[in-house]
Amino acid sequence: MDGRRMAVRRAAVRGARGLLAAGALGALLTGCGIRATEVPTDFGPAPSRVRCSLAEPEVSTQAVRGLPVQVFLLCGSSLVAVDRTVRVPDGAADARRVLVAQGLLDELSEEPSDAEREAGYTTRVRRGTTVSGPRPGDPEDTLRLSTAPGSLPSSALAQVVCTFSDSAAAEGDGSVILGGPEDSRPRRYKCTGEVRSRPADEEPPSSEVTEG
Repeated sequence: MDGRRMAVRRAAVRGARGLLAAGALGALLTGCGIRATEVPTDFGPAPSRVRCSLAEPEVSTQAVRGLPVQVFLLCGSSLVAVDRTVRVPDGAADARRVLVAQGLLDELSEEPSDAEREAGYTTRVRRGTTVSGPRPGDPEDTLRLSTAPGSLPSSALAQVVCTFSDSAAAEGDGSVILGGPEDSRPRRYKCTGEVRSRPADEEPPSSEVTEG
């Protein structure tokens, strides 16, 4: 009987030591902000965070002298304004307006910088997109794209409309008159809060314009 009692006591002591060790480990993990678990868990890499903001303009952007502008890039599901600079030579106001519009298109079609990509920025405007002024019969503020506005993806059209309407390329009333390379009548497009919030789902509203 004495031998059996000693064996039971030793087993109880070992069990108590195991519980104390487990409790100490749990307390250590809790102190480190990790919840103890009996199931092995593979947490994997930490998820990336889309910040949609840049700490400061890049040196290359600061070094270029020209007209300070803002272009709208995609970040997450929204449009976000990003600072840019375009070079526009002196000249007549109408010519400068088209040159500003072309400079904005060039900036929109450029691949975002490394810092911008890291922050989550993208663009849907294709390289090589060009813009020209009005044709005979168009309103004088018309900008005609090399691609018909109606054939652009909604997000790309939203980038163009919101960028133009907030620049010297537009009338200054939050709208812009756009046409395509064909002879169809241009239309007046507006950049709204809904378009900026959901450019892939909300196409910029447009309306017919009167004769120029």
